[in-house]
Amino acid sequence: MRDAVAASPFIDLVTDSAATEVEQDGTGVAVHAGDTWWRGSYLIGCDGHRSIVRRKLGIRFPGKAIAERCAVATVRAELPVPPEAQLHRDPQFDSTAQELTLRPLPDHVWRMDWRLPPGAPAGPLPAEVLIHHLRAALSGLNEGRVPQYELIASADRKIPQRLALKFRSGRAFLAGDAAHLLGALGMQNLDEGLRDAENLSWKLAAVWHHWAPPALLDSYQRERRPSVIARLRAVDQALPLLHPANRMLEVRRSLLSGSLRRNAALLSDGSLGTGRLGAPPAYRQLPGEARKLGRGGGAAVRGERAAGRPALASELQPTDRGALVPDIAVTTVDGARDRLRARLGRGLLVVLVAPGTDVWASEHWLGAGLMPALTEATRALPMPAELLVTGDYPGAAPHTVLLIRPDGYLAATLRGCSPGELWRMADLVRAGSGALPEPTGADATGAAVPPPSEAKTERLRTPPAAAAADTPADTPTPAQAN
Repeated sequence: MRDAVAASPFIDLVTDSAATEVEQDGTGVAVHAGDTWWRGSYLIGCDGHRSIVRRKLGIRFPGKAIAERCAVATVRAELPVPPEAQLHRDPQFDSTAQELTLRPLPDHVWRMDWRLPPGAPAGPLPAEVLIHHLRAALSGLNEGRVPQYELIASADRKIPQRLALKFRSGRAFLAGDAAHLLGALGMQNLDEGLRDAENLSWKLAAVWHHWAPPALLDSYQRERRPSVIARLRAVDQALPLLHPANRMLEVRRSLLSGSLRRNAALLSDGSLGTGRLGAPPAYRQLPGEARKLGRGGGAAVRGERAAGRPALASELQPTDRGALVPDIAVTTVDGARDRLRARLGRGLLVVLVAPGTDVWASEHWLGAGLMPALTEATRALPMPAELLVTGDYPGAAPHTVLLIRPDGYLAATLRGCSPGELWRMADLVRAGSGALPEPTGADATGAAVPPPSEAKTERLRTPPAAAAADTPADTPTPAQAN
């Protein structure tokens, strides 16, 4: 990761410089790190569950300090099991820690997580107890015999469950562990953090380049926070079924809800990224549609309440708005073959479903059928867009046109080429009004679209107030990552 960051011309990596202060005004954000003030257009706090950015923004982070406790060990051993993530619940492993999550790492290394019972003693796990768990697990995985192993690392991990009251304050945003900790039942916070990044990055790029109005940034909290809330609620509802707090509740669960085996699919949902505990969310409402509920922070709050229980992408058909698109084979207009998800992140995608185009050279169909009109309609969209063609898309009839957001969510499904409707849906994706543009070339809000400014990051030795006076208000700067 460090090498990839160093190879990018758009990133300055500054180490040993913990952020200590955050200040913002109407034109940018300043962060004090080490002996330097850094100033940029926006700030994203991805600094973990002890986030200094979150504290300086005054955003509360309520929840449970300890939702679960786990013993963790990293061992090197040759085990007769497939090299894939596994979830085991079997009394033969251990009478006090029957739930084991096993994840493979390179060179015959395995990461093992045991869920400790609620009555486990507080404080660090004694070494002899950890070794007991480890040997019992290795024996259960190796037909009753403990294989030769090397213990590389171990820990007693406390799993909290928290949610920030806001994901945005002015020009500053929270993402990843700084915004949410999903805690129990195999929930991997890394997945949700990546979804935060995918959701926010294209919106910041669109606003910074003047391809979208600033209101688009309101949709980050409006989309991401309700989806995390829904997952936390699902975990709270499933916990009593899977992890009763005492023997009486365990008997009650067996009588009312059936055996653990009947409900064990909930555990695999959380561990394998499926179902309500693990599958990605769906964003059914376009940013421009949700914007009609109100403006500013109020729009985000009302949008959350109006959305109700957010759907999961797995609950939708591939052609339903809000579904996460499958990774199908596509062809670019210059004839190159690629995968759909490999084209994400560069702007909107317009995909024409045209059977046969995946077997014919592009010169045979570029000037035929819907292609000429669709090419012009794609060029006229209010955001950068790429036209792709596919021979087949699940559930889509021939000549269907799909409009896909930069983060891979389906925004619209159209029948044939309708330039006006395609433009309207693209405008709603960028939080516009959906009204067709005036012939003068103004955007949907009636304002002329200025050209994007050249990127610039400022390193300041003076306090941010003085530096702000020297920074032109109309010169946006990219966020500086610390």
